[in-house]
Amino acid sequence: MKKAGVFLLVCLLVLGISQTELSAASAAVYIEGRPMGKELSGVILDGSSYVPMRVLPGLYGGKLTWDGATGTARYKTSGLEITAKAGDIYFEANGRAIYCPKGLFVDGGRFMLPCRQLAQVLGGTAEWDGASRSVHISTGSFIQSGQSYYDKDELYWLSRIISAESRGEPLTGQIAVGNVVLNRVAHKNYPSTIYGVIFDRNYGVQFEPVLNGTVYDDPAKISVIAAKLCLEGVDLSRGSLYFYNPTIAQSGWIGQNCVYVMTIGTHLFYS
Repeated sequence: MKKAGVFLLVCLLVLGISQTELSAASAAVYIEGRPMGKELSGVILDGSSYVPMRVLPGLYGGKLTWDGATGTARYKTSGLEITAKAGDIYFEANGRAIYCPKGLFVDGGRFMLPCRQLAQVLGGTAEWDGASRSVHISTGSFIQSGQSYYDKDELYWLSRIISAESRGEPLTGQIAVGNVVLNRVAHKNYPSTIYGVIFDRNYGVQFEPVLNGTVYDDPAKISVIAAKLCLEGVDLSRGSLYFYNPTIAQSGWIGQNCVYVMTIGTHLFYS
């Protein structure tokens, strides 16, 4: 039944249909102890709490807009910009990529954001009170901008190797490819920088895009998002140090000598 419910949710997200009937229950929302009221109440879905983006203008002013053609909500005020699209597993805040593994959706005409991630953006925390079925969000300083948070060189090279190796793959697969690079950075047998890992030749050229030059191509936008999510600490790799696409790989060494971990899209991942 749980799998069926997840499948139904995904279908509704793709179709852009409201999720009201899927919300297990409503929840009262308090921000800095201030009740948001019934119209701005949250929802509990699959064990996670969500709050409508509509709370933001009331708290900070600014403007919230909705693009029905793309299913995208945007909020802007002094010091904070958020862009979120229904069906995505992330949203952007001040140029940062914020991971939302259970996805973003619209409920009863309200665009919902997960409380924990919204609290992160607002510089606070989110706590669930089961007794009163309420979510309590604290706030602080808005999230640091991506321009100052990400190391420029790390983002530059990580986004390029992700794009060159996995352009067209699902976002989760692109994140896992980036994770492999970072896993190598942390491993004693590989260089200690992203650039060093990408261009490592100690065991021969490690990545085909280094040979064919595609590592220098401008990355796809979604690959930049994948790189940002990796640098935010999102890890879907299960410790993988290798990956390859068996349909195009020129060598089967990885599959023959390493331990299979998982498959995402066309890539097989190994440790």
